[in-house]
Amino acid sequence: MARSANPKKAKRKNKKNKGSYDGPSSSTMPSKPMTVWQPGVDKLEEGEELECDPSAYNSLHAFHVGWPCLSLDVVHDSLGLVRTDFPHTVYLVSGTQAENPAWNSIGIFKVSNVSGKRRKLVPSENADGESDADDDSSDSDEDTDDEEAGGSKAPSLQMRRVAHGGCVNRIRAMAQSPHICATWSDSGHVQIWDFSSHLNGLAESKTEAAMKDPPPVVNQAPLVNFKGHNEEGYAIDWSPRVAGRMVSGDCRNSIHLWEPTSGSSWNVDPAPFLGHVSSVEDLQWSPTEDDIFASCSVDGTIAIWDTRRGKVPAIRFKAHNADVNVISWNRLASMMLASGCDDGTFSIRDLRLLSQNMDDDTSVVSHFDYHKFPITSIEWSHHEASTLAVSSADNQLTIWDLSLEKDEEEEAEFKAKTKEQVNAPADLPPQLLFVHQGQKDLKELHWHSQIPGMIVSTAADGFNILMPSNIQTTLPSEGS
Repeated sequence: MARSANPKKAKRKNKKNKGSYDGPSSSTMPSKPMTVWQPGVDKLEEGEELECDPSAYNSLHAFHVGWPCLSLDVVHDSLGLVRTDFPHTVYLVSGTQAENPAWNSIGIFKVSNVSGKRRKLVPSENADGESDADDDSSDSDEDTDDEEAGGSKAPSLQMRRVAHGGCVNRIRAMAQSPHICATWSDSGHVQIWDFSSHLNGLAESKTEAAMKDPPPVVNQAPLVNFKGHNEEGYAIDWSPRVAGRMVSGDCRNSIHLWEPTSGSSWNVDPAPFLGHVSSVEDLQWSPTEDDIFASCSVDGTIAIWDTRRGKVPAIRFKAHNADVNVISWNRLASMMLASGCDDGTFSIRDLRLLSQNMDDDTSVVSHFDYHKFPITSIEWSHHEASTLAVSSADNQLTIWDLSLEKDEEEEAEFKAKTKEQVNAPADLPPQLLFVHQGQKDLKELHWHSQIPGMIVSTAADGFNILMPSNIQTTLPSEGS
């Protein structure tokens, strides 16, 4: 089992070193053995800082556009259903959290020339018998290789901006019609927008130069502006099966069903679905049933709803001992539902094992307490049924493969091949594939449904586009 537990390295300031850890510099002092640095457990010594190890990624890029964005979504495009060759082009939508409500906007992005390189999990040996991973010159060599094989290092960012009344709590693009997007505003309104002109303009644009200044904000009327919620909210989801069908939930406890009546109008049921006793935090439609959706709440419960059976839950159960912040329904294994809690834990449930007993937790097949701060986002991979990504207020984005189990023989073989001297902590979960850091106050992440292994995340200090090098099962081998 090969995994990269943490792509960050502790280093002395103003000192370059390829090792995972740099202790005090002294020619007479013996060097400390390398150790795995654990976020939230280990502390940096005075004069040390974390440095990103680029060899842990097939691709890693960061950008920011001014005000922080609480939410983003990846826009489905027509460039290919499964794309594996660099450089990539990515379309995104996001919404700002500006200091003044009148300054907020929705961003429609085109990020082109996303470069990268597929790296080997086990470094090859050079002519001197040394591992490439230990070669101090490998960073510069890899930069040259990236430019030859996957494009230049700097992506090109183009964007359009549309004025939005209030902070954008959540934004979602419809999979079947990606130019249609829904937003939740902190003013209490849910709006639906048509961004076809902006996306078409970006697609037709040939400009590859870096954006120097943000474009002007344009005023555009939404297709729908629903004011029927009694409070603001965050929960919103488009149905993956019925085009245009949507649910929205607010911070009181109400959920409203949206049904399309044409390509540009919707009927919102004024009678809400009621079953939670506190704020509805997230919503997810079933990937296999047209009329089934799930919700989670600050009341610690998850509810499963059938729109054909009235406005009460078909089943509701205690999921966590604190607020349930986020849920994700596995589209490749539809019996699996993941949930993330305010106490930092997240759980995986097999919905086939649910019972009518609200406190029965026999449906839990996996439970993790690795994170120590609230879970802010969770999502199953679009290409691997056992893989999911999690973000937390501890500034970590983690990737997990639930099919993995600890295999001491395999780990010993891997260490022998890599000449690895680092001993991972014994309590590190074997399902933990990757830890990404570097963003502050992580809010949301999404896998790219058309580029296997790619994740886009948003935080208070901007966006990251990343492709960890050890998510190999999602990428066809070279030449296939």
